[in-house]
Amino acid sequence: MNNQRVILHCDCNSFFASVEAIDHPEYKKIPMAVGGDPQARHGIILAKNELAKAYKIQTAETLWQAKRKCPQLLIVPAHHEKYEQVSKAINNIYQQYTDRVEPFSVDESWLDVTGSQHLLGTGKEIADELRKRIREEIGVTISAGVSFNKTFAKLGSDYKKPDATTVITPDNFKTILWPLPIEDMLFVGKATAEVLRIWHITTIGELAQTPKAKIEKILGKNGIGIWEQANGIDDSEVALSTYEYVPKSVSRMETYDHDLFDTEEVKTGLLNLSDDVAATLRKQQRYAGVITIQIKDAKMKVLQKKKKLVRKTDLAKEIYNIAWQLVDRNWDRSNGIRMLTVGLSDLSNSDDQQLDLFTDDQRAQQTEDLEHTFDTIRKRFGDSAVKYARSSKIKKKEE
Repeated sequence: MNNQRVILHCDCNSFFASVEAIDHPEYKKIPMAVGGDPQARHGIILAKNELAKAYKIQTAETLWQAKRKCPQLLIVPAHHEKYEQVSKAINNIYQQYTDRVEPFSVDESWLDVTGSQHLLGTGKEIADELRKRIREEIGVTISAGVSFNKTFAKLGSDYKKPDATTVITPDNFKTILWPLPIEDMLFVGKATAEVLRIWHITTIGELAQTPKAKIEKILGKNGIGIWEQANGIDDSEVALSTYEYVPKSVSRMETYDHDLFDTEEVKTGLLNLSDDVAATLRKQQRYAGVITIQIKDAKMKVLQKKKKLVRKTDLAKEIYNIAWQLVDRNWDRSNGIRMLTVGLSDLSNSDDQQLDLFTDDQRAQQTEDLEHTFDTIRKRFGDSAVKYARSSKIKKKEE
């Protein structure tokens, strides 16, 4: 790869669980997961260590499901500020090797080390050194992919875990990557994969070997980029280290300790979730253009609906109103709700549209002033200081 870019993708292994084990080494010797409040029996698994993975515990499954698989599983609460601190420390190490370090999430980053090789060695040697340093200096492990573009570097870091380096070259990528399922491709989600399966395209190789025009016909213009990535065509650059990772979406979910059949319970749950995501948006000084709700019922069936807004918003009341409309129209009342999610996407730094009527403008300003007052209370007394009251019926169930 002498005449090509050398891109690394470094991904922390079981990041949340690994960070918790830094201060509690005993966690490494037992099945452990990071999740919600185990006493309240609500919440989901956010991360798990290697011993827990042996019991087939899955990220995003409920705590009670995980406990059923592994009764001795230790569940600890999440400490997101600690994860951010460790993430910054890891990225600081990356920046000692190149000025192009682009975080993709809190636990993974791309590095362009093309210009570093003459001083620091090959891409693989740099990746192996980073794995050693982060293991010894930070106390967590990473898996690294080394390749000639960002897509294949990401697939390389996923290929072998934990604490491993995988090199993907122009000579071996068809052998290593093409047999993998299409879901392993970056930006190929469940819905896209299901569409491709209809056309008997199930692996990255089958996608790559299908004529580009046919993929475009199946998936539209977005299909062109996916096809090119499968064939190793990706010239996207790794951003300079001044780049600040900004999430492309914001979401909050709540798993309940009993199935929700009562409308007021559901509305209260949605209101609190809407308030949480709206507060996060305002902290980031951003606005959302798409609102998504997800319902999981007691049978674990998942329903997801979304709506694009005429005018972007950062207000909980507006988010809640749309979220309730989506739930109200699509919820099968014969099935109780076990989990609710409110998500926001199509984020930008402005609302992109002026209000037309003075009365709407005045009403919106009053709502905005109230919600900013809530933000001030949260900043002073903590995020849990503002919560919408549940009905007495719900309180009785919780007592």
